[in-house]
Amino acid sequence: MSNEGIKPKLAQTPPDESADEQLKDTLKRCSPETIAAALAFRKSGDVELVPTVVLGIVERFLEPDQVDTLRNGDDSTKFMEDLGMDSLTMFEAIMMVEESLGVSIKNEELWDLRTVGDLKAFISSKLTGDPVESKAKFYPIEEIAAIMPQQTPFLFLQTAEIEGSKATGTYEISGKEAFLEGHFKGNPVFPASIMLEALGQLGVFHFLKTESEGGANSIFFTGADGVRCFRVCKPGDTLELSVELKRTREPMVVYSGKITVKGEKTAVADEITLIVAPEESE
Repeated sequence: MSNEGIKPKLAQTPPDESADEQLKDTLKRCSPETIAAALAFRKSGDVELVPTVVLGIVERFLEPDQVDTLRNGDDSTKFMEDLGMDSLTMFEAIMMVEESLGVSIKNEELWDLRTVGDLKAFISSKLTGDPVESKAKFYPIEEIAAIMPQQTPFLFLQTAEIEGSKATGTYEISGKEAFLEGHFKGNPVFPASIMLEALGQLGVFHFLKTESEGGANSIFFTGADGVRCFRVCKPGDTLELSVELKRTREPMVVYSGKITVKGEKTAVADEITLIVAPEESE
């Protein structure tokens, strides 16, 4: 792993022996190198040691078959997609990082830490006081489900990122979707109409997070133009969704949209039109 981007050292007060023992207990299932780096950081405040501590803690929470992925990866390695970490495991790892390095990370900040590089840069900024570089805002399924009017089993959006007028998202076709039993018998194919619905839902999520100043209690999909499909999608495929806001004219909101699977063009929609009903007053 590269230590690029980590700034040189900070002054810290050396901990006492009881604090050292407590730190060793916190990190008792981590590698000796991780524990040694954490103890050295407590004494020196040298942020050059941060990657060793952070990556050692992440490794502590990985399944054995994912450890090589971490060790052989780089800063682009993703916690969830590449290392198989779920939200709960991420929380556990971050709590250990906080306790070991003496930093505090808010839940909303945690969701933006998708890669090893994100975490290293974020911790470095926390320790040095430098501003955290602005980037696309990431939303996990928990935040998506909390805000979307559509819910399981009709929510086809599992992750989302928003950056300005654009949003991206993902939906993995599990094969457990009930409608696949009849579409088609013995040959499950994800319907093109549902792919279009997924793009519409990503547009709804973008609108609710960025454009809905007064709130909205109902958003309806009213039309789509320029729709073309290029690929059959089946269980195991992950839809890579993207939309871009084209224009708004109350109560209409118009997005363009695109779907790829492993980078392969799958479907496009020149325009996806939504109509927004304002929040009803009590």
